[in-house]
Amino acid sequence: MDRVQKLLSNYGYCSRRKAETLIIEGRVEVNGKPISIGDKASKSDEITVDGKNVIKENKVYLMLNKPAKYVTALKDDYHKPVIELIRIKERVFPIGRLDYNTTGLLLFTNDGDFANKLMHPRYEIKKTYLVRINKPIRGSEIRRLEMGIKLEDGKTSPAKVKKLEDCVFEITIHEGKNRVIRRMLEVLSLKTRSLKRIKMGSLSLGTLKEGGFRKLTKKEVDSFL
Repeated sequence: MDRVQKLLSNYGYCSRRKAETLIIEGRVEVNGKPISIGDKASKSDEITVDGKNVIKENKVYLMLNKPAKYVTALKDDYHKPVIELIRIKERVFPIGRLDYNTTGLLLFTNDGDFANKLMHPRYEIKKTYLVRINKPIRGSEIRRLEMGIKLEDGKTSPAKVKKLEDCVFEITIHEGKNRVIRRMLEVLSLKTRSLKRIKMGSLSLGTLKEGGFRKLTKKEVDSFL
């Protein structure tokens, strides 16, 4: 027996957080009866949302090279959601997020347990970004990034920085705070010209074209498990 929100996530219907919202709104039933947050069900039980059966889908794991000017959402009234770029029959959702103007590696799945593991802070999944800024970065600024930057919501963990050009460098972090890299650089009076995620854990973006997506191999999926 598992909590229904976990089953909905594992079945690829939606994220666990969205499932909780659906349950609170009274839109989820198990074997014809409305449920509450915390209620459990088995895989043999019939789960419906808005009166429609939830179908268990095959597990899917995808990598997208996100372009700029897309939001990491399944639906948005004002901007283009990244899900428009994923052309498959299975229902998937993004793992984590990239900002509107941030590009690069973004993962999608319908496996809730897999998504939760990648997003949970205790696993400290490393993420590497290619950063271009408005002026040359100095050694003192690199050292501050590597020591951690004090932000309004707490000090960041030490980052790893690799300078490529005067205004271009790679930075590796494991935190998931909102706009964390841009905010770190703002503290140093550096303006971000472009930000692209190029690596997550052992996964690299490689030659995947912008706006394109591909399935992860079993070996790539297993590297996170």
